[in-house]
Amino acid sequence: MVNLQPLLDAPPAVIVHFATVVPGFFLGTWLLFFSTKGSRYHRLAGKTYLTLMAITAFAAIFIRSFAGWSITLGPLKLGLIHLFILLTYQGIWRTLSAIKAGDLRAHQASMRGMYFGALIIAGLLAFAPGRVMYRMFLG
Repeated sequence: MVNLQPLLDAPPAVIVHFATVVPGFFLGTWLLFFSTKGSRYHRLAGKTYLTLMAITAFAAIFIRSFAGWSITLGPLKLGLIHLFILLTYQGIWRTLSAIKAGDLRAHQASMRGMYFGALIIAGLLAFAPGRVMYRMFLG
């Protein structure tokens, strides 16, 4: 059973991050595996997906690291997991640049990289003990 209390008790940045990454995951899955590439719906969903991912990455900047190794910059406390923010923004930039240049292979490669890196790998790390997702689903 899912316990929503850890999410409800979380800081606003975690709530915004969760509220954008979950639909981003499902939309990204549809775009990558089920949509008709190049269709009007694919392009609209792609713009929505990139917007969700940009907001997700921005919110993540304000989620404080609790890892042993971290860097404190004023109110920010950044850990290694925050490197996925850079991966996400780089993926967004590469995706937009490739599609603007008409390079469909580069577009597809950057979308796959962002999906598997920023959503799948980072998503699995979100289930580490002590994190909100761990507490929601695993106690």
